[in-house]
Amino acid sequence: MKNDPSRRSFVAALSMMAAGAALSSTSFGNTVKGRKLKLVMVGTGVRGTSFWGKDLLETYPDLVEFVGLCDINPGRLEYAKKFMGVDCETYTDFDKMVNETKPDLVIVTTTDNTHHKYIIRSLELDYDVLTEKPLTTDEQKCQQIIDAERKSRKNVIVGFNYRWSPYTTKVKQLLSEGAIGKVTSVDFHWYLNTHHGASYFRRWHGLRHKGGTLWVHKATHHFDLLNWWLDSDPEEVFAYGSLEHYGSAGPFRGNNCRDCAHTKNCEYYWDITKEKRDMDLYVNNEKYDGYIRDNCLFRKEINIYDKMSAQVKYKNKVTLNYSLTTYSPFEGWRAAFNGTEGRIEAALDIPYHGKESLSQEELHDLEMNQGGGEIVDSKPIIVHPLWKGHETVHVPFERGGHGGGDKRLQNKLFQEPDAADPYGRVAGLRDGVMSIMVGIAARKSIESGKPVRVAELVDLEPRATRL
Repeated sequence: MKNDPSRRSFVAALSMMAAGAALSSTSFGNTVKGRKLKLVMVGTGVRGTSFWGKDLLETYPDLVEFVGLCDINPGRLEYAKKFMGVDCETYTDFDKMVNETKPDLVIVTTTDNTHHKYIIRSLELDYDVLTEKPLTTDEQKCQQIIDAERKSRKNVIVGFNYRWSPYTTKVKQLLSEGAIGKVTSVDFHWYLNTHHGASYFRRWHGLRHKGGTLWVHKATHHFDLLNWWLDSDPEEVFAYGSLEHYGSAGPFRGNNCRDCAHTKNCEYYWDITKEKRDMDLYVNNEKYDGYIRDNCLFRKEINIYDKMSAQVKYKNKVTLNYSLTTYSPFEGWRAAFNGTEGRIEAALDIPYHGKESLSQEELHDLEMNQGGGEIVDSKPIIVHPLWKGHETVHVPFERGGHGGGDKRLQNKLFQEPDAADPYGRVAGLRDGVMSIMVGIAARKSIESGKPVRVAELVDLEPRATRL
C-alpha cells in the first residue's frame, strides 16, 4: 500500500494507537504501556489550541497528554500553554521538539503553505502525523509528501470533519444504498456569508502563497465530501474565478480595522478589541512576527479569488458543477445528485427553507464552536425516484462543531478507532491529495483557460472507485 497511499494502513495503525492508550498494548510501533498517548503540536493558532488542543485534553484527559508545543511566535506559545492548561515544554525548533519528546503523534496546524515541511520531517523522523486540512497548497509540495510517506513506515492522517456530521453521513448512506441508482451528475454550491467569507480576506488566507486560495483552503472540505460521496477520484477540471468584491476591488482601505478612518461607513468593520481570545492570541503577539489578525479586507496585496466556479469530471464518469460564493447574505450549501433512478436534494442553512431565530453572525459563531452542540432540530433530505412521488428523510441536526462532525472525528481518532464505520470516514493521505487536486487544477485552469487533468499534477492515478 505504500506505493499508493490509502486510508487502510492508517486505520490499522489507528486501532493499535487506541489499544495502546486504553489497553496497554502497542501504539504506532511505540510502546505506550501504562501511560497516556504523547502528543506534540506545531502551530498554535486558534484551530490548533482549541479543537486539537484544549478540547482534546478536556474530552480525553485519561487518554492523551501534550509533551511539546512548537511555533515561530514565542508569545503565542506562552498563551497556548495557558489556554490549553498544559505544562509542557515549548519550542521554536521543530526537530528539537520531536527529538526531545519522542511523541506518539505529531499534530500539524500551521499555515497551509508550511504543512508539507512538518509532515515530511515527521515521516523522516519516523512519526505518524495528523494534519489539519488542506494537506498542502500546490502540486510540488503534494508530490513531496507522497514521496515521503512511500519511503516511511509511518502514515499521514488528514483531519476532515465534515464527513462525520450526521447529515452528510446520511447523504452518503442513501447514495451507497442506491436510492437513486447510479449517480450521473451533481450540482454543489457553497455560500459563505459576509461574516465568515470576509474573515478569510482579513487573515493570511487572503494571500495565495499562504493558503493556496480558497479553491484549496476552504474548498478542500467540499471536494473531499464529493469524492467521498461519489466514491471516486476527480479526473479533469475546468474553472473560472476572479476577485471582484474584496481586495483592490473595494471602495477604500486602511491599515487594519483598529485604526481605520472608514469604520463608520464600512459595512465590514470588525472590532477585534471586543474579542478577548483574538486579542490575547494575536494582537498581543504581533510584535514577534508582525501577523495582523484584523487586516483590511480591501488591501491591495490580496490575490485570491472571491468568485469561483468549476466543472469536474470524475473517473467514474460523474460530472460536477461547483461554485463557491464568498459574500453571500447567508451561509449554507445546496447539493443535488442526479441518478439513473431519481434525484437526491440536500441543503443546510438556507434561510428560506425554515424558521431561523439566530442572526448570520450568531450562526457563524456557533459553527466555529470547535467542540460541538446539542441536537436542535432535524433537517430534510429529499429523495425523488423516477416516476414516483418524493420522500422526505429527516436527519437530526446539531448546531455547532461543524454540524456535530468535530466531536465524532475526535471520538474515532482517540477513543473508538476499532468501532465499525461502514461509510469509510477516516481520511488518509490519498484522500487529502485528491481533495486538493481539484482546487489546484482549478487554479491552473483559470490561469491557462484550459481543462487540467489531475494525473498531470501528481503521480497518483485517479481511480473510478476508491479503495
